[in-house]
Amino acid sequence: MPELQGGVWRARLRSKKVYDVQATDLVASLVSPAPQGRTGKRGGAAAGRGNKKTAEGRGRKALKASGKDFRVADLHTNLPCQDLPEAREAVTGRAQKDLGLNKVADRAADLIMDGESGDKFAAAEDETTTTPVPERVQVGNSPEYITDRKLGKGGFGQVYVGRRVSGGGSHTGPDAQEVALKLEHRSSKGCNYGPPYEWQVYNYLNGCYGIPSVHYKGRQGEYYILVMDMLGPSLWDVWNSVGQAMSAHMVACIAVEAISILEKLHSKGFVHGDIKPENFLLGQPGSVDEKKLFLIDLGLASKWKETSSGQHVEYDQRPDVFRGTIRYASVHAHLGRTGSRRDDLESLAYTLIFLIRGRLPWQGYQGDNKSFLVCKKKMGTSQELLCCFCPAPFKHFLEMVTNMRFDEEPNYSKLISLFDGLIEGPASRPIRIDGALKVGQKRGRMLVNLEEDEQPKKKVRLGSPATQWISVYNARRPMKQRCSDPTRVTRNLVIRLVVD
Repeated sequence: MPELQGGVWRARLRSKKVYDVQATDLVASLVSPAPQGRTGKRGGAAAGRGNKKTAEGRGRKALKASGKDFRVADLHTNLPCQDLPEAREAVTGRAQKDLGLNKVADRAADLIMDGESGDKFAAAEDETTTTPVPERVQVGNSPEYITDRKLGKGGFGQVYVGRRVSGGGSHTGPDAQEVALKLEHRSSKGCNYGPPYEWQVYNYLNGCYGIPSVHYKGRQGEYYILVMDMLGPSLWDVWNSVGQAMSAHMVACIAVEAISILEKLHSKGFVHGDIKPENFLLGQPGSVDEKKLFLIDLGLASKWKETSSGQHVEYDQRPDVFRGTIRYASVHAHLGRTGSRRDDLESLAYTLIFLIRGRLPWQGYQGDNKSFLVCKKKMGTSQELLCCFCPAPFKHFLEMVTNMRFDEEPNYSKLISLFDGLIEGPASRPIRIDGALKVGQKRGRMLVNLEEDEQPKKKVRLGSPATQWISVYNARRPMKQRCSDPTRVTRNLVIRLVVD
């Protein structure tokens, strides 16, 4: 055995010496001419005594090796070099190609860090591959517009200012001097070489309260174009302009008006699917709608009820599908469940809390599993912790919308009445609440006693947060629920599990 161990040790030593010689020859072949000098056992050529003196004599500081079995190549910067144009062009062309390929990935990374939706990556990709936007636009029977500055972009298109070439003088309407031009490339994800799906939604909703009007639409060249009313800043812009913290009074006005807009949208059979501050815009400054709230970007809207029968759509769950914006999406959207009215209201709750607090607890996650981490954090954050810096009505609103069933019809008037105590007189309202006032006059809203017995007392979540989010109430009157909803759990079984 000692002889075998000694043989193995000598064989390893020989192979190690051979590897060192090969590595040294490789470095010497890459760097020419190589300096002459004695090589020590624990250093490279520059660590030898001869090389140290030579280096110091040339006015350069000698390099020291800091590790075992490492060689340091002495590069002579004063030796002449030959410039090879072919090699330089090849390297430059490869670098430019790599830079162009990385633009889309860099943009996608920025969108992920900003909490943008998964569909925004398509917009970042289209930005580097589509043809230039037309300088002049005229679709259908519309006037001719000059494409001006870019207002923004989303997952399903880009928006520009369109200035009318001749005529026009109003702020809004078909004869407006300035309009918003939404352009989508025909090869984009939203078009797929056909009219955008968003056009169908606008056909149903055009004229709906809180939805901007579409005056003209058509295709020009490689783009499908919508001509819409020009609007003002978004709630995101307003939030930044006031120091990234809004007053409870202002957010309460936003809440009641946003609920009114969603009620009108839901009454048409659609859910928005991407509620966030960037998609709520105020009217154009200086116009009569300056303080009016609008909801834009219907590219992710979907139907919650069948057009023919009027019945609620069937429940489905596809964990590999996510639609919306990670920061504000409902937990059900993270889990791939079919969108319904409760999801819009839950996203609105996160939006309102963000506008007051300035930050949500699940911001800051990065990486490929960001959606999973955010979903887990949302499920693990209690309403008390999330709303600790918010007035009580926002916590009650969050509790009500997160306790809703898949096909439950929201009580919009009750949700609006939660914020009555925070809204001041008409003269001091930063946001018009015309829609909320109409709801109150129509239904005769009254203050709601939140301590009623019919309100849920406690929520019990069963299973691992990574796989399911089952909402069950152990103190609530029996309620009708669709059999297609897999979250239905027998009441007696749940009580038995809780007691055990």
